[in-house]
Amino acid sequence: MHNRTVADVLAEAVRRHGVELVFGQSIPSAFILALPAVGIRQIGYRTENAGAIMADGYARISNKVGVVCAQNGPAATLLVPPFAEAMKASVPLVGIVQDVPRNAVDRNAFQEYDHIALFQGCTKWARRVDRADRITDYVDMAFTAACSGRPGPVALMVPMDLLREPTPSTVSRRANLGSFPLDRPTADPERVNEALDLLRQAERPLIIAGGGVHLSAAAAELVAFAEATGIPVATTNMGKGVIAEYHPLALGVFTSNLLRGNRAGELKDLLTDADVVFLVGTRTNQNATDAWKTYPPKAHYIHLDMDPLEIGRNYEALRLAGDARATLSAMTATWAEPPRDSTALGPRVDAARAAVTAYVAEKGEGRFGKIRPEHLMTVIGKHLRSDDILVADASYSSNWITTYVDASRNGQRFLLPRGLAGLGWGFPMAMGAKLARPGARVVAVVGDGGFGHCWQELETARRMGIPVIVILLNNAILGFQYHAENVHYGFHSDAVDFAAVDHAAIARACGCRGVRLEDPGAFEAAFTEAWDSSETTLIEVMTDPDAFPPISLFEGQASEVVTSKKQVLA
Repeated sequence: MHNRTVADVLAEAVRRHGVELVFGQSIPSAFILALPAVGIRQIGYRTENAGAIMADGYARISNKVGVVCAQNGPAATLLVPPFAEAMKASVPLVGIVQDVPRNAVDRNAFQEYDHIALFQGCTKWARRVDRADRITDYVDMAFTAACSGRPGPVALMVPMDLLREPTPSTVSRRANLGSFPLDRPTADPERVNEALDLLRQAERPLIIAGGGVHLSAAAAELVAFAEATGIPVATTNMGKGVIAEYHPLALGVFTSNLLRGNRAGELKDLLTDADVVFLVGTRTNQNATDAWKTYPPKAHYIHLDMDPLEIGRNYEALRLAGDARATLSAMTATWAEPPRDSTALGPRVDAARAAVTAYVAEKGEGRFGKIRPEHLMTVIGKHLRSDDILVADASYSSNWITTYVDASRNGQRFLLPRGLAGLGWGFPMAMGAKLARPGARVVAVVGDGGFGHCWQELETARRMGIPVIVILLNNAILGFQYHAENVHYGFHSDAVDFAAVDHAAIARACGCRGVRLEDPGAFEAAFTEAWDSSETTLIEVMTDPDAFPPISLFEGQASEVVTSKKQVLA
């Protein structure tokens, strides 16, 4: 007969918080082996960093905590990069990390490490539990820390011997703390009224919505407030999708992209000339503000955010500390005036959209072996449904999506790892999104540079039955770094030029579908065929290495400078 152990209690406590999936290999073994009995499915990744990224994608789509497990020592260290991304992007993760036995602490036990110190810089909360009678207390503290206030990752270390220790069956805790936001405080009503007065008096107001709107599940409330007031809405990269980009008040993504070839470039005066800017759920970080250059210095700012420390960090603002959904609802309910006249906005947005269409047509489809990414994004956008999920890796992949694929409904999800913007997130994040919403079609757009960090998870996708579509843009260079070095220094290092790799063959070797395309006209058929497949499909598209998105780094630069083939000499 199985004796009840701490591992059983831990599994039951995690399940009580609504956890249905745990991303983990085989350690902590006692905990992993206890999961099936409580109805939790194990998702066995190949590497810990990819597993935690899957948990991140799962959390962003489900609004539930992503749980990831790891062994002590080297495995635990691989959780640091994804935890750092989640920390910056405000995504709740719970890491359960096996630690050395209690009687082996500070004796140089096998793979012993100071995990508290390791995780302190990349989590909200890191603890080690040493007593069987406190296990449920610590689990609840972990989930509370992850989901309350500004969400983020936490780490709970559990000694190996403690997990196998017998324990009585009495458990008094019953709460489910596994969804976020855990609490929905409304901003101070007096300040809400001040903010509404500012917006009433404004001549050129603008709303900028960030990823915090998605985290709060506040897209409907954001749009309702915009419609009630008649104020146009721009978004950050991570805020993309909170408002349908065909909505009469939608301006598109305004970040470091205010150039020709981008809708924001045609409409940038609506930001630079704004007199009142209402920031909702945004960190006003470097990318979102084009290095803090594009937001108007003389404007009045209103800043609504769950994290009081983010309010006014870069722009002094009227402080609205609270949940986006609750506060926006209160603001809409209080607004009594008719919406301002926005009829002049429609023709401007239509003209901006037409200018982008003309720019894409000017770039064309590309040629054999050098297909243009703008063309590919147009095809993806043509076939994307409003309930599909589009995921991108960092760097150019994010830029192509935010610029050339439009959101078709309020609240549509585009997952972009822009917390720290590390390469290699796109594919595993898409796998997590698919697990969170199995009925959705999920597409990841990645570059060959980023995909090199995570292609081993193709085997995971096949083994665990996680069908996603991967569009791999293979330009055989580390694109942004290649072009940025050329702009800054006039040449580039040979490290940004890659040897030829057949990624489609790697996909097939892992048991997935792999297709390699060099003809621009072949992509649409391959893409639509992939929709109908029940397997993970990788479509490797040989793209033009001279293609770069319209971002401010390249403003005023001749194309031949950006794409120079000159390498640094040894």
